[in-house]
Amino acid sequence: MNLYKYVSDAINEKLGTNVNLETPRNREFGDFSTNAAMAMAKSTGKNPRELAAEIAPKLAELDFVESTSVAGPGFINIKLKDEFIWNAAAQPQAPKTSTPTTIDLDYGAYNVAKSLHIGHLRTSIVGDTFNRIANLLGHKTYSWNHIGDWGKPMALVIAWIERLHPELPYFSDNFDPETDVDFEINPSELNTYYPAASSFAKGNPDFQAHAQEIKAKFQDGHAGYFALYEKFLKISLDMMNDTVKRLNILPFDYDLGERNAAQYLPDVEKILRAKNLIEPSDGAEVIIVKRDTDNKPMPPYMWTDSRGADTYDSTDLAAVYCRKKTDNPDKIIYFTDLRQSLHFEQLFRASELSGIFDYNNFEHIGYGTINGRDGKPFKTRDGNAAGLDDIIDAVNEAVQARVTESGKTLDNDTISAIALAAVKFNDLMHDVRSDYIFDPAAVTSFEGRTGPYILYTAVRLNSVLKRATFASDSNYMPMCAEERNLMIGILDFERTVHTAFENRATDMIANYAYDLCQLINTFYHNCPILRDDIPENIRAGRLHIVQVALNTLTKTIDLMGLKIPSEM
Repeated sequence: MNLYKYVSDAINEKLGTNVNLETPRNREFGDFSTNAAMAMAKSTGKNPRELAAEIAPKLAELDFVESTSVAGPGFINIKLKDEFIWNAAAQPQAPKTSTPTTIDLDYGAYNVAKSLHIGHLRTSIVGDTFNRIANLLGHKTYSWNHIGDWGKPMALVIAWIERLHPELPYFSDNFDPETDVDFEINPSELNTYYPAASSFAKGNPDFQAHAQEIKAKFQDGHAGYFALYEKFLKISLDMMNDTVKRLNILPFDYDLGERNAAQYLPDVEKILRAKNLIEPSDGAEVIIVKRDTDNKPMPPYMWTDSRGADTYDSTDLAAVYCRKKTDNPDKIIYFTDLRQSLHFEQLFRASELSGIFDYNNFEHIGYGTINGRDGKPFKTRDGNAAGLDDIIDAVNEAVQARVTESGKTLDNDTISAIALAAVKFNDLMHDVRSDYIFDPAAVTSFEGRTGPYILYTAVRLNSVLKRATFASDSNYMPMCAEERNLMIGILDFERTVHTAFENRATDMIANYAYDLCQLINTFYHNCPILRDDIPENIRAGRLHIVQVALNTLTKTIDLMGLKIPSEM
């Protein structure tokens, strides 16, 4: 049950109006409060507090209300019946939207022939969690890993392999695709190709120009370049999938990127030229997306570069066309670095001008940077962008160190589950648009607002249920404050999921998990369960609360893509 919506709807129906429902900081005053009297006072010509005194008894007539009271200038506090809370919390938590939609989600955006780095962490984690939220609510989603597999990086890698192995036949314009070439690429070696080629190109104009020539030929279908590309593409995809599995990201529905989009370029170009949207500009071709109402610079959208090659812009527009034909989504949502905001604004405008997809049905969710303790973008000790595997390894080591310090012994799977929670929860608890500090030692704490604390709470609940010698009892039991507060917290799950989706705020899920764990641990410490002196009926009732709390916490943990270990 969405408790907030249930109570709010009932109050508005009772009063024939539409008012806000709030949660008092101190629940001793009530479970909810409403400003109904203040909102209605002007139209009735009455003093808000006097009107509140008239309204409060009417709200007390609702069958789930225990009592009402008037506070301040006219707020009405509402206390719910304990039995209503108990029975509502016992129902399965199954939030569903009343308006299901089809959504294409573009996150991941990994690059072929490059290892995943820290810049891919947030797009992967936030995109995956949003996908899980949307699916839970009943939306149909398609997740796209729009891989970089078509532009200059491919050309640089091919040029570098040619420099290292000029004897290979791939570089001939007369290459026969049926040729059996005995050439293997080591995955770790592949990771070095692009950085080395990119660095070398900066000081070698001839190499840079040759790479540009390779790019044009590659995009025109050069058989040798494609054969070599297919070889390192497979290795790169395997490496991507290994890292995705370590992060427990749901498998992408599509691992298709720029190369796939490129096949739709002729269709898109036909649409653009029919509408006279393509214009020449210094040897390149562009689409003018600036509006008369713009008060900031808005550069044109690049269709082809000065060498006539496809661009990042053109393949992104072709990808929209592809998704419209493939999935026909109601919305397309992109998760990338905030610094790409201008590009996506240009893309959305170009798409609308062409008639390919409605501007208002696009969204770009831009995220902030991950910084080190010095406040600067997180780097490895050698000053390079940290690889995702390096980050996961560092957190695994930090978890292992903490476990060793505590004198415990945990298996590798448990260590990995704790490290996964540390990394993902630390990312998700921050507003996606904000920067945050990443410190492996801090995020692995078993206390405070951390992923291990969330898992520890779930493990604790599982332990209680495993040690219980008889089943819980779902029949109503009078509740103390800690039991009551926990049950109300459980009933906030559905509202949180709906609001997180509507506001594109994945941090709400993480912070709800933490707040729920706080309520669970307060209940655990103040309400003994398995102690010998606890009456059987109270023990059975508290075991029921434990089970309901675990069910809800497990759903929340699953939305974040975490794994609950058997022990900690």
